Amino acid sequence: MGLIFAKLWSLFGSQEHKVIIVGLDNAGKTTILYQFLMNEVVHTSPTIGSNVEEIVVKNTHFLMWDIGGQESLRSSWNTYYSNTEFIILVVDSIDRERLSITKEELYRMLAHEDLRKAAVLIFANKQDMKGCMTAAEISTYLTLSSIKDHPWHIQSCCALTGEGLCQGLEWMTSRIGVVKSFSIPKRVILSSSLNTRHTVRGRGLGHSCSKYLLSK
Repeated sequence: MGLIFAKLWSLFGSQEHKVIIVGLDNAGKTTILYQFLMNEVVHTSPTIGSNVEEIVVKNTHFLMWDIGGQESLRSSWNTYYSNTEFIILVVDSIDRERLSITKEELYRMLAHEDLRKAAVLIFANKQDMKGCMTAAEISTYLTLSSIKDHPWHIQSCCALTGEGLCQGLEWMTSRIGVVKSFSIPKRVILSSSLNTRHTVRGRGLGHSCSKYLLSK
């Protein structure tokens, strides 16, 4: 499987910045991904395998791999790690019972050799829900202040409305020094299970982010 992903990655050339989107099942990973692309809520089902979406930032391409978060799939996360520059960890802010599992998975990833140079963006999702943990609470529980070898940032967000997502992307672009203005993205979907590829163009969250980032 790792060889297949390596071959797929080689198809995109050397100008892309690879991002993996991880988190437990039902955290909101795929909803966030489609907000990035379409600026709207898309009804999703649990991801089996992965989806790949491309967002173009001027002449810089982010390839975002949305990886299934079910317990049976987490052991295969490491097959996606090669060449990763950014980790987006999506946390369900109302799922207090499984936050300890999220913490274990986070530090397991950070200890992996292939992620030694990766920056980490944590999205504290579902901030619209009553009784949710704040980003500060999640940061404390995950002991993010102890992470010294990886740049990191935690951002409150709501995947359903898109609130907070632009700020997360702004932090990512600042890490690579690109101009903070987004073009209309080209969407690419690769299915590791079906071995199919679809390309479409359309209005995405990147366009909305352009207005937000230019106003900063």
